Amino acid sequence: QVQLVESGGGLVQAGGSLRLSCAASGRTFSRYVTGWFRQAPGKEREFVATIKSGGTSYYADSVKGRFTISRDNAKNTVYLQMNSLKPEDTAVYYCAAGVAIVARPEAYDYWGQGTQVTVSS
Repeated sequence: QVQLVESGGGLVQAGGSLRLSCAASGRTFSRYVTGWFRQAPGKEREFVATIKSGGTSYYADSVKGRFTISRDNAKNTVYLQMNSLKPEDTAVYYCAAGVAIVARPEAYDYWGQGTQVTVSS
């Protein structure tokens, strides 16, 4: 069983930066693939980035070059550094853990409660 808690969301102006954190419980967390997803009002949940235990990462085209996912297995924490934020990045951001490195949210077994990111223009 893995429990995930996100933090770090907030209100930022366009062009600004935020760093999200996802703290996990469970001694086997380091074995899991961990992803970030986001959901804007009226839209489906969409893939943002994901990272394997060893550090290999993948990104959605919409955030490539602006967002960086990383993990510290010793701290059971995954991060999402978001730079050059745009109003269209506004959404609730969710951390998720699973066993396959895929972009489909249904492939992930554990989810956090989400953290709101709002980017003003």
